[in-house]
Amino acid sequence: METIHANISVSVTELKRNLANVLATVKDAPIAVLSHNKPEAYLVSARHYEQFLKMLEDLEDKKIIEERSGGPFVEVTLDEL
Repeated sequence: METIHANISVSVTELKRNLANVLATVKDAPIAVLSHNKPEAYLVSARHYEQFLKMLEDLEDKKIIEERSGGPFVEVTLDEL
């Protein structure tokens, strides 16, 4: 059995029938969309999605910082900038 990474789930059929209600629920937490009792997709609010994108960008920046933290370094003065 596959792990469902959400506290709330809805079937594809239920999603089709009650889209407005499901969308109202998704504002609070992600929803797993199930097909034949297996997760097919996750529905998240726009706010959550934007937070995920920001987190990914921060992780990418962290990786670049860690890669460059060992040098090489170039010494310059403020006047040279």
